[in-house]
Amino acid sequence: MKLIDYSTHTTPVVVVLGPSGVKTALRVIHALPGARLHGLKGRVPNHNLDSVFTETTAHLRLLFHAGHAIIGVCASGILIRSLGPVLTDKQDEPPLVAVAADGSAVVPLIGGHHGANDLARVLARLFDITPAITTAGDVRWGLALDEPPAGWRIGHSVAARAVMAALVDGQPVTLRVEAGQADWIEETGAPFVSTPSVLTVLVTDRPVMNRDDTLVLHPQTLAIGVGCVRNVPPEILFNHVLLLLEKYKLSLNSVAVVSTVDLKADEPAVLALAQTLSVPARFLPVAELEALTPRLSHPSEVVFRAVGCHGVAEAAALAAAGPDGRLVVKKHCGQQVTCAIARAPDSIDPMQVGRARGRLHVVGIGPGSSEWRTPAASAALAESDHLVGYRLYLDLLGRTADGKVRHESPLGAERDRVCQALDLAAAGEIVSLICSGDAGIYALATLVFELLDSTGRKDWKRIEVNVVPGVSAVQAAAARVGAPLGHDFCAISLSDLLTPWPLIRRRLRAAAAADFIVALYNPVSPRRLTQLGQARDILLAHRPAATPVVLARNIGRTGEHTIIIRLEELLPAQVDMLTVVIVGNSESRCVTVGRSQWVYSPRGYGCKKRRVKKAESRSVTETSIGN
Repeated sequence: MKLIDYSTHTTPVVVVLGPSGVKTALRVIHALPGARLHGLKGRVPNHNLDSVFTETTAHLRLLFHAGHAIIGVCASGILIRSLGPVLTDKQDEPPLVAVAADGSAVVPLIGGHHGANDLARVLARLFDITPAITTAGDVRWGLALDEPPAGWRIGHSVAARAVMAALVDGQPVTLRVEAGQADWIEETGAPFVSTPSVLTVLVTDRPVMNRDDTLVLHPQTLAIGVGCVRNVPPEILFNHVLLLLEKYKLSLNSVAVVSTVDLKADEPAVLALAQTLSVPARFLPVAELEALTPRLSHPSEVVFRAVGCHGVAEAAALAAAGPDGRLVVKKHCGQQVTCAIARAPDSIDPMQVGRARGRLHVVGIGPGSSEWRTPAASAALAESDHLVGYRLYLDLLGRTADGKVRHESPLGAERDRVCQALDLAAAGEIVSLICSGDAGIYALATLVFELLDSTGRKDWKRIEVNVVPGVSAVQAAAARVGAPLGHDFCAISLSDLLTPWPLIRRRLRAAAAADFIVALYNPVSPRRLTQLGQARDILLAHRPAATPVVLARNIGRTGEHTIIIRLEELLPAQVDMLTVVIVGNSESRCVTVGRSQWVYSPRGYGCKKRRVKKAESRSVTETSIGN
């Protein structure tokens, strides 16, 4: 099944509005890598959903304005009425596809040449039906010149509409192929000719002056190989590359990849160059570059002694262009940088060149429910090919983990877990290290940076690390009972596995004396039953026996349970390792509203109001005396 290139728009979202469409929506989700499932609250069971919404039109417009490709498993009229009033620029509209609830029809409604038609074809094959594609060029010739396939870019598109109209009418159009292979154009049977005609489609990897009668298409046949000294300013490398492209009359639009030795995977100038050119940066091992020494124009012993291969820029360009590639720009040295450019006979697939820079997302997934998972966490999970974590946390991801490689490890294997995630990222993979709650609160983000700091693993230090925050257990527990964290608070773990108990006891005494609200993590375990009682007694020495205490277990998961007790009633038997304990300060209060009991910790707004009134009264008195 064809994979869709979503590079133009953000993550595709499948929207389902009723129970009759759930089965179809799940089939769609599994056919589209990285897609997310949103459902109407109260109408769609939420255990399979990445997100729920309550107002359909507002949610669809929010997704549309954010640039998401939308697949609505619903009547097309709902989508049309919701989004019709906000349609503005057809050149920048994300794909919108309607799928019948039973999978009997697939209709691309908007953005046909921006991905919707391709989406419709993929989904139609899934349901073994014919997509209802209506764009003229696709119907007549199966061709959309304004939506070239991966590996191609449009240089000058003003003539695209006129060219497609002529082809639909059966009028001849000149096709000139100067670079690459245009099989996807030539094999359609459209009336292209090699002789001059009114309109032209020009396929080239060179810059071309804009003409209203010429549609310019650029195959991405050029590979840029670079080398540089460590931490060279990015603008020096970019300007050097740009000057070479201009000097040798090569188009920026035909650049497919920036490549270099893998020792430079974290080099800011290389990464910035690739980002500016909107192409991937790919990194090759020294041995692969050294194998290309016979094809180099000027092998260098100096480079060999420094790096381990006889050339970086030329070898990297040739490796990316493939065995039939040829240097079109030999190594040019600039200020602390080198560059070479190779041309391949056809479009280059960057994913087949070396490897990417590895990326490690340290993801806090919240308490467990997808409703409390942040969009940033969902995006990181969708992007990742590997998920590393404790089995329970991986299970909490539900359908989000489908199609990804799971690396499970037991409790107590935290160091091994982090090392495995770092190893995968160092090999060029995109990895999510899964943490419950927030990644930086009693979770694995700290261990990641501790290992990066304390080990000599240079390959680990070349990866990209992204810490994704999540809703912490204490936040979730507090939300369930009101606002117990409304004033200054702290969190203390009672586990003495990594922290000596005398140090924990000292911190408890300091927090109690300072009247902090205290969140207690890891309150008890089968081998550790006395610490919670000691913590209670330390806190009782500084606050009333009636101080409210929140016991929150499995918040956001199956078996959620929350109770509110008095501090003097707190016993180890009431909690376990899945429980968070929140102990109020001396001002914390309980309040009953209707049938619900809530806890809050006043921040002093009442005192502030009294102070303001007192100040106003004093001002009036002073004014009277003055008069």
